[in-house]
Formats: sequence, structure tokens, C-alpha cells
Amino acid sequence: MIFTNVTSMQPLMLIVPDVHDVYTPLQTDIIVQLTECRQGLEQLLENIPSMFDNNKVAESAFGAAIKAGFLALKPTGGKLLVFQSVLPSVGIGSLSAREAEGRTNVSAGDKEAHKFLQPADKTLKTMAIEFAEYQVCVDIFITTQTFVDIASISVVPTTTGGQVYYYYPFSALSDPGKLYNDLRWNISRPQGFEAVMRVRCSQGLQVQEYSGNFCKRIPTDIDLPAIDSDKTIMVTFKHDDKFQENSECSFQCALLYTTVYGQRRIRVMNISLPCTTMLSSLFRSADLDTQFACFLKQAASMLPVSPLSQVHEQITNLCINILHAYRKFCATVSSAGQLILPEALKLLPLYTLALAKSIGLRNDGRLDDRSYWISHVASISISLAIPLVYPRMLSIHDLTTKEDDGSLLALNIPLSSEHINDDGIYLLENGEDGLIYIGNMVNPDTLQQIFGVSSVDGLPSQLVLEQFDNELSKKLNDVVNEIRQQRCSYLRLRLCKKGDPSGMHFLSYMVEDKSPGGLSYVEFLVHVHRQIQTKMS
Repeated sequence: MIFTNVTSMQPLMLIVPDVHDVYTPLQTDIIVQLTECRQGLEQLLENIPSMFDNNKVAESAFGAAIKAGFLALKPTGGKLLVFQSVLPSVGIGSLSAREAEGRTNVSAGDKEAHKFLQPADKTLKTMAIEFAEYQVCVDIFITTQTFVDIASISVVPTTTGGQVYYYYPFSALSDPGKLYNDLRWNISRPQGFEAVMRVRCSQGLQVQEYSGNFCKRIPTDIDLPAIDSDKTIMVTFKHDDKFQENSECSFQCALLYTTVYGQRRIRVMNISLPCTTMLSSLFRSADLDTQFACFLKQAASMLPVSPLSQVHEQITNLCINILHAYRKFCATVSSAGQLILPEALKLLPLYTLALAKSIGLRNDGRLDDRSYWISHVASISISLAIPLVYPRMLSIHDLTTKEDDGSLLALNIPLSSEHINDDGIYLLENGEDGLIYIGNMVNPDTLQQIFGVSSVDGLPSQLVLEQFDNELSKKLNDVVNEIRQQRCSYLRLRLCKKGDPSGMHFLSYMVEDKSPGGLSYVEFLVHVHRQIQTKMS
């Protein structure tokens, strides 16, 4: 382990060789004021690449490194940013490559497959609880080409109110932009530290469960070493008494935290909602985005503890039971052969199908991808829940011909391959990644305007989006920048070409199509309708 003292003109390196019992060699000057030591810190950052330029050791002492960082921050609390690119293999919390999940997902028929989504042991979890106790938050940036066991690593940020950033496969050419912007936003976004949150509710209700990235040591409160504008905490309530018509239920969320300027503050949010005995009023006022965010988080929490087939069945049944309740108690008399959907939740079957086909619930793919998906979903905001599983798709070859009355982002296309033409170029974004799909018969002039090449074969394997001196290129850059602003995320752009594996990856997001592992949207609606009819009979 290397500690650096930057208060002197030249950064001073102190090496701690013991990665099993880490200690801090200096009790002072490890944590310094930026204003006092900026020159030394900048020099250190510039020197790090050359200091380790000839290092041939591929092993990682991840556990020891974060323990050392914790010991330095322990007196004050704070945030630790960790950059990891290989499997932690030596020292505290070392892991071995669990080969089956490192290469690919195990089959859906394996009833024990979900256990690979659980941490390999309890060492990192125990460390994380100690970090949270001393108000130290950990964010992890994973830039990797290989399996790193995110299922085990992610317990540290999850427990300390932090976040996992995942770049796989990491490209030194096309990914630095996203890494830089993620790091910049992580530091500059609205945030607080040393937070404690409690939710209260009026008589007849009680808090059943909190879910998100936090540490919970007592039943009534949750501890958040850090809290920021991107995180969401989901609170589930239990209804344990009757309510009177025309009465109201009250909810209060109190958050005690420290600002980045060291001020201790409390933020209190109150809401009072009317009670009703009319189920139709409930369906009329339903919030689809919030309802689906709950579905999403419930599915993610089930994945490490239940077989995949069981998770699929449970989320499908959630959708069916909601629509059955509407059909039975709210719908006017109509033909038994008609599927009746409440107006506010008419897209619930589509989003449920999309969830069943998402990275987290698909049979194929890498388990690190699935583990990251679970970690990401745990604290995802409501506004990003639906785009994660039902991304937005736009045609970009014809941007100059579209009416520009408002935002071009409103002109999105259903996720079905029947809307994709061989002479078109399409952008698909889910708030994290942006995939640009190129057909094999695209006009050479269009390719030249957007990418600076005249043929599909001339396209680079890794994309760095440039702005050329033409209207189409400018509009595409405007669209991408608008998405980045809207999502508070710098899209990681990837090129996908028809006829090669990248093109198949793009088409796997066409959730309305029939796929080897799932029904088409029409078939799913038929299935839902049949199940409702069975319940009605």
C-alpha cells in the first residue's frame, strides 16, 4: 500500500507492505485542504502514470486499499473514489475467479444460479458496515476487460450510500469522455454527508421496508454516509387499519445531513393524501412511472435469492393481478373477449415485458453485467426506471427533415424491428448507454455527414462522436447533448452494424419482437388476457 504526503513540495511516498493488516504510516497530512496543497496534488496526479509505468503486477489488493483509505478518512468521514480494473486477488477481501459466472450466465434451469449473484463471502460487507459507522462513503469506478465479481465488490458502495460505475469492455479510445464526465458529476452534483433519514406516517399505516443504498443499524432510521441528487430511497408501507372516506393520510420524510460546506441541516418533506374506498379512483390516479420503479426494484432485490424463472413469474403475476383487479371491480360491462386496461396503466404490460427481457432477467449474458444491473437499479431514480428497460429509440438519418417545433427527443420509435430499415441509422439510449445502429444500405452522403466516412466498411470499430460542418451532424450532436443533460449522464456511445454481433446486440433491445427467450408484445398481451379470464371464471 502506498501513502502520499503532498504537503511538502515533492510528494512523499510511504509503502506499507502488509496487505492483510493495513495501517496508516502517518496520522496527519494524509487528508489535506485542496486550497493549501493544490500544486502538490496536481503534481502527484501527473506523476502517478509514470511512477507505475513499468509495473508488471496484475494483481489487486482492493480490500487493503479501501481499508487504508478508510483509516485515513476515519477521523473526519468523507468520500472515497476507487478505480478498479481487475479481480481483487490479494490481501483483505481477496476473491477467486468463480469461473462459471465469469464467462457467461449459467442456464435458467440451474436452480442454484442465483447464488452467483450473492457476495462470495462476508468480509467486504463487514468492512462496509464499519465504513458506514464512521461516515465514509465509497464510489467504485470499474474500468475492465475481464470478470471482476461485481456481486462481491458492490456491497461496499451499496452499504455506504455510494455507487458503482461500470465500463465494460473498457476502451481507452472511446470511454475516457464518459469516465471524465461521470467523475466530474460525482464531485460537483448536489450532495450531502453524514445523513440520517426517517420516514413517518399517520395511524393506520406503518413503514414496512426501506430499499436503496444505505446502512440500517436501527429499525426506524437509515444511515447515509453520503446522499446525492441522483439517488432514490424506496419506502414500502403496510396498511394495517381501515381509513374513513374523505379522511387523509399523512407522510413525513426527515433527512438530517451535512452540506459540502460543513453546515448541519435538516430537510423535512410532508405530504397529505386523500383516502378513498373507490378502487376506480385509485386506478384513475395511478402513477405508472412510480409503480413500475417499484416493480423494477422488487425484481432486482429478488434476483440474488430466487431462481430466475420464479422472478419472471412473480413480476408477470404482479402485472396480471393489478389488471385483474381493475377488470373485476372497475371496468364497465363489456365483451369477455376484450382486454381492458386502465388509462393510467395502459403501458404496464409493455414495460413488464421489457423488464422480463432486460439484462437483469435475461438467460444469456455475463453475470457481472447482471450484478451491475442489480446494483444500478437499487438506487435508480423514478425518471430513469422506465428508460433502463424500455430505451428511447430515434431515427437520426432523417433529423434534418423532421419538424423541429420542440425537442426532437419526442419523436421516438417503438422498440420493434419492423420500424428499422436497412437504409436508416438509429440511436437507442437507456440513460447509461447510447447505441447507434447502421443499416447496410445507408446513403453514403449520410454516412459522410455524420461519421466522416462514405461506406459502412470504413466506419471505426470504436466511436468518438465528432461534429462536422453540416446540419445533420450538428442536429445529431444537439440530440445527444440534450439526452446527456436530461439524464445527468454522459452517454457511452457504441456503433452497431447490421450483420455482425454488435448489430445483434442492438436488436436484442427490440422488446416488442418475439425473441428466443420471450414472447412478442402481442403474444404477451394475449397471455395476460387469458390469465385474467381464468381468474374471472
